[in-house]
Amino acid sequence: MNRLLIILAAMAFGCVMTIWLMPLTYQDETEGESTEKKPLYWVAPMDASYRRDKPGLSPMGMELVPVYTESENQAQSAGLVSISPEVINQLSVKTQKISLTQASKQITTLAKVEYDQNHIIHIHPRVEGWVEALFVKVTGEEIKQGQALYNLYSPQLLTAQEEFLIALKRSNQLLIQAAEDRLRALKLSDSFIQKLRESREIRQTVTFYASQSGVVNQLNIREGFYVKPGDTLMSIAKLDSVWLTAEVFEQDASFIQADLPVQFSLDYFPQQVWQGKVDYVYPELDDKTRVLRFRTELVNTDLSLKPNMFGSLTLSLPTKPVLQVPVQAVIRTGTQDRLVLAKGEGKFKSIQVQLGANYGANVEVLSGLNPGDEIVTAAHFLIDSESSKSSDFMRMETHQTEIEASSEYQSASVKGIIHQIDFNNRVLNISREAIEKWQRKAARLDFILAENIDIKQLKPEQSVYFTFEVRDDLTIVELEVLNNVQNHNLQKHKSQSHTTHSLELMGAEK
Repeated sequence: MNRLLIILAAMAFGCVMTIWLMPLTYQDETEGESTEKKPLYWVAPMDASYRRDKPGLSPMGMELVPVYTESENQAQSAGLVSISPEVINQLSVKTQKISLTQASKQITTLAKVEYDQNHIIHIHPRVEGWVEALFVKVTGEEIKQGQALYNLYSPQLLTAQEEFLIALKRSNQLLIQAAEDRLRALKLSDSFIQKLRESREIRQTVTFYASQSGVVNQLNIREGFYVKPGDTLMSIAKLDSVWLTAEVFEQDASFIQADLPVQFSLDYFPQQVWQGKVDYVYPELDDKTRVLRFRTELVNTDLSLKPNMFGSLTLSLPTKPVLQVPVQAVIRTGTQDRLVLAKGEGKFKSIQVQLGANYGANVEVLSGLNPGDEIVTAAHFLIDSESSKSSDFMRMETHQTEIEASSEYQSASVKGIIHQIDFNNRVLNISREAIEKWQRKAARLDFILAENIDIKQLKPEQSVYFTFEVRDDLTIVELEVLNNVQNHNLQKHKSQSHTTHSLELMGAEK
């Protein structure tokens, strides 16, 4: 009997010990399991939308990549993605540190040789008549200064000569001077007038001469043509100076300015390069081709440049320090440009950037990136597809964030309209505008006015610009009453606020 009691007592003691030790054992096992990271799911390296609950191969035959979750004490900001070193190596992720570098840009475009419009003369008759003889036969013919161009028969020229001879016979100096001035106005040369004075004989036809050397680039008459004032008989252009006209696309228009150095070359003169500067930039873009025209004047003493030739023109832009990234690292969505920022320790985040000029294989970054940042240049599309699901596309070390981090409370400055005032409790009911940095829409809320602000200066329907802090309540720490002009700009906001009148919880501002 005693032996049976001993056995029963031992069995009871063992049960008690088992029940007492089971929670500890379960707790240890649970803690061990919790320290081991388990993937949430597996995705295809090239398609983040292809998910599976276990390892395997993607439709392209690549091994699926595990995606892990972060524990609560490792909670990260929006869009931050953590990847293990093994997966980084498997995806062949490449990064590059960004710094300010001297960027030089060259724009190469097609240029056309044209006549210098400043050195083209147009021949017009000043009387009606008939072309009796034409000494210029074809377009492009070379002309020397003083060379005869054509003979013209005109009754008006005969009358002018007769008047001059009559004045000479009467020896009236006033009439002589007036008749001589008329002959000069009709483009008769001094030598013609002198011969007329000496010979006292009227000429039936008058010969007209070239006033400059050059080539005939326009010929509109033939012998026997009847001409009158306003007709362009021919044009003579010089070739010792020519224009180059070129075009650049709209995206490069901001770089084109006067005195920019240029180089011009021709295929059939490969060893010769002409140097010049941008002489003039046209004030408008072509409405169809969306290009900007500009021109350069070149000296052409050897006449090797012929009008209507085409060649290559290169503009050398001045160098400047810029922050630039490889073009292939940029993710363009159509609505924004993004880069994947490497935060270190396997953490990455997609951020929005503003791009500038292209420099060959690189592109300038105007905002969103700082010198010393490290970006992903390979496998960034996969990382972006995961980060963009929850990312705010904002840098985590912006200047504004540092200011807010150093302050005890978060704050924002915004415009609004006062609707109601509780003078006893110092509460203002205000319709405020949207707060972009917090991605908060416009709303109508109650704000506590700080003690240092005089509430007596305020009244309903006033437009104000104020700064508030998110404390236990929304507290206005700075406030400025706007003038009437600024108040007019807020009327549209006021009407929208009345339509969508709602009170948000104060925690929503946090």
